[in-house]
Amino acid sequence: MSINLSEVFLKFEDEYHKFDLIENKPSKRPDLCAFLLLDKIIPGNSDIVGAAEHDEIYLGVDCEVLSEIATEDDILYLVRCGVIYNEEYDSLSMFA
Repeated sequence: MSINLSEVFLKFEDEYHKFDLIENKPSKRPDLCAFLLLDKIIPGNSDIVGAAEHDEIYLGVDCEVLSEIATEDDILYLVRCGVIYNEEYDSLSMFA
């Protein structure tokens, strides 16, 4: 069962950058925690940063695959790490 990324990211918008609420973090760095979770969910062998523009990085993650694999808890974790879903480009990003 897949989830609607736009709806789930919107559902958790009040949790944005609330990194302190994550328990048992594998790192003290929010971006690294997000990268580690994404690599665990969708293992890959290329860079996780797909592109960068000014103060925003775009993550090299297939959002269609993510919507099929991720749980709402995974998305909450990503939001708390500072990950944003861009519906227009169907991509994940973070501010630098």
